[in-house]
Amino acid sequence: MKNLFTDIPENLKDEVVETILRTPGFCVERIVSRGHCSPAGFWYDQDGDEWVILLKGRAGLRFEDRADIIALAPGDHLRIDRHRRHRVEWTAPEQETIWLAIHYS
Repeated sequence: MKNLFTDIPENLKDEVVETILRTPGFCVERIVSRGHCSPAGFWYDQDGDEWVILLKGRAGLRFEDRADIIALAPGDHLRIDRHRRHRVEWTAPEQETIWLAIHYS
């Protein structure tokens, strides 16, 4: 048994992306951030759909087709359609931000 809130490195130099479950056409990832964001000018453009929930922390997500930043708090979740370009603008620098991302096709 594992816990989504444990086994987090104390010094998060890089964002942690851990695959929890993978089957054909389906993948569950735990993502742990602390002050991480997408590189300047970078947009995710994924071939599959994604459903993401923020479990702990805070984050700001931007879609290329919207001018605003969507602020996420624990419990907030959303679906991201394939090829809908998006980026992480910010995550809380003072604590871990833990995401659960489900990728599917």
